[in-house]
Amino acid sequence: MRRRAGPGGLRRAGRLRELLVAGVVDSFGMALGWTVLVLLAVSRGGLAEAALYHAAMLVGVVLSAPVTGWLARRASGRALLRGAAGSEMLLRVGVLAGLIAGLPSGVIAAAVLILNVAAWTGFAGMRAEVAAVAPGARPMTRYALSIAAVEAAGTGLGALLPVGPDGHPTGVLLVAVFVLYAGTLVPTLVAARRARVTPHRTDGARPRGRSSRRPAVSPVLLLAGGGIMLLASGPTLLAVPLTTELHGRAWVAGTAVAFSLGCLLATGAVAALGRVGLPAVLRWSLWGMGMLAGWIAAPLHVFSVLFAQFLAGLSQTALEGDMDARAAAEAPPDGVTTALAYSASVRALGGSIAVKALPVLVAAPAIGTAASGAVAALGVAVLTVWALRYLPRPAGRTAPG
Repeated sequence: MRRRAGPGGLRRAGRLRELLVAGVVDSFGMALGWTVLVLLAVSRGGLAEAALYHAAMLVGVVLSAPVTGWLARRASGRALLRGAAGSEMLLRVGVLAGLIAGLPSGVIAAAVLILNVAAWTGFAGMRAEVAAVAPGARPMTRYALSIAAVEAAGTGLGALLPVGPDGHPTGVLLVAVFVLYAGTLVPTLVAARRARVTPHRTDGARPRGRSSRRPAVSPVLLLAGGGIMLLASGPTLLAVPLTTELHGRAWVAGTAVAFSLGCLLATGAVAALGRVGLPAVLRWSLWGMGMLAGWIAAPLHVFSVLFAQFLAGLSQTALEGDMDARAAAEAPPDGVTTALAYSASVRALGGSIAVKALPVLVAAPAIGTAASGAVAALGVAVLTVWALRYLPRPAGRTAPG
């Protein structure tokens, strides 16, 4: 049977391919430009200035969820994507140019915050379009793995660019960084023309009293996803400094390659585990254990770190795709974009807390001990969920009939 054409004459597969290409191109430019920006911040003000911009990024990610929810109730997917991408394009140029020009770090941090509100709003809008075109965990995981894999390439290229005495690329290279950082959002603007997501509109007066509208996403699912990222993502997100301290800087590129290779297997892994029919929280706990398992032996040999990053790439991408697909499936029709914004926001929040807490709790040589403890905690969670779900419960007393 012939497949129906989507908006703009594109069939389902063509529209999904368009969204994937737009997301991949955007993420490559974003990772490249952000890496250059962070390295420039380090050369200008040390780790303290770079940490300030990372903190501003975190605040922007968290604030993007309510902002996205507010916009999604009032604007179509086309308007949301165009507005977010256009704003982000200007802010990318402004932040990098301001940093090079020597603007105060507080001004740059404020711009970074707004930049990430726009970026993550657009990211939620793009994933809502993916869910509208192809519902389910497999397409969403494919989108997530494409983003994760290309971000590693952008980060690596940004770190390898030669820099001048001011700590940033010069001449033609600097122009190329600006063009790529901002210009890679053009495919997103093009893809926005055929957006399918529409805002929820109500006719007539709003009923008084308590609203019967259900939340866009279950707080239990948000708590579970954020908690798993808090327990499991620290070693992966700190892979660069951990690898450097344990086995030397020469192996950092290898860990990025291993992570990307793991990402490529995430779609098949999600499909295979989905056929088992396990509850969502149990599946996510297993993905969390996969993010941690390889790090148990990481201090012993460098190949353990490579294996750890391979498993982390597979498991983290699978968790993100699985969680986003569940959030989109359970959200009301008018709340998909909002649900996906909160889904990404709580993951980012959990990961950021893990990054801050892990170096305080353990040193690099003890990362295996920390990973073992986190695996044990997630294992207890898995057994608890399994017991509540599958073990027979004692029969209660029957009422007299």
